Amino acid sequence: MDNWIEFSGPDHTLQLFGVQLVGFSAQTGKKLLFTVVLLALAWLLARILRALTTLIDRRYERAAFWWRQAIRVLLVILLVIGLLSIWFDQPGRLATAMGLFSAGLAFALQRVVTALAGYVVILRGDTFNVGDRITMGGVRGDVVALSFIQTTIMEMGQPPAVQEADPAMWVRSRQYTGRLVRISNDKIFDEPVYNYTREFPYIWEELTLPISYKADRARAERILLDAASRHTLKVQEVSEEDLRELERRFRIRRSEVAPRVYWRMTDNWLELTVRFIAPDHGTRELKDAMSRDVLTQLDAAGIGIASATFEIVGVPTLQIARAAGSGSSSK
Repeated sequence: MDNWIEFSGPDHTLQLFGVQLVGFSAQTGKKLLFTVVLLALAWLLARILRALTTLIDRRYERAAFWWRQAIRVLLVILLVIGLLSIWFDQPGRLATAMGLFSAGLAFALQRVVTALAGYVVILRGDTFNVGDRITMGGVRGDVVALSFIQTTIMEMGQPPAVQEADPAMWVRSRQYTGRLVRISNDKIFDEPVYNYTREFPYIWEELTLPISYKADRARAERILLDAASRHTLKVQEVSEEDLRELERRFRIRRSEVAPRVYWRMTDNWLELTVRFIAPDHGTRELKDAMSRDVLTQLDAAGIGIASATFEIVGVPTLQIARAAGSGSSSK
């Protein structure tokens, strides 16, 4: 009983009550100690590097995004190399272990592996950055975080034209709902990713105005064009250069950034639609200002908005005749 625990043999294997414990040796203890030290150093290094990213001004948000991703990838690489160096000192054992690990990983963690592959594709393919407005996995909003497995999106509402889209929204415009949604990175392999910001941070929007066929159509068109030009003048000037770059890079057909009105005839009224360019953020505020301006100008011009509302302005006189002998007729 005096020697109930001891190290024996050339590898100093641990024996407990005379029973040799496989895998428990002085060498294993040293490797375990080195592993703990490596993990502690990696954690400390991560804290220091992440603290440095907070010093980057918010004006350089995209640079901070790439800095954070580089830190994560670098730490993972260092940890993998360090752990392999500590625990596998013989190439033969390393090859066997890596083969078994890869087979088990591919079978048990298929979705996780796919999500990691999606993370690499997102970074390598410049799919999106933090701050970009995207639609991914059926969720619309701004990217606020990106990890190895998931993308976090600040969800936004939907315009009335797509209110029936899944999932349904209670906010009737492209503004935040207040919900943070986490989406697996593997969605980029299953569904398209719509990016409002990455290559061209502007979108084409429309504002529709129904008027009577008897109204002054030319005046109504002029009111729409003037309102769109006043409120999107700066956007037109800035977007012109970006549009030329987009045309150069992707060989797309050139589209005009100046506002334009299109006419459409219906059974009830003439539909005037002004098409204009808007920034990817703040579209609701822009359309609100334009709508107020247009209504003011329409009132001044005496042009009403057509609608399918009916108003009863009078009721015809009714005559009721009584049967003979029951009294005189009355109105």
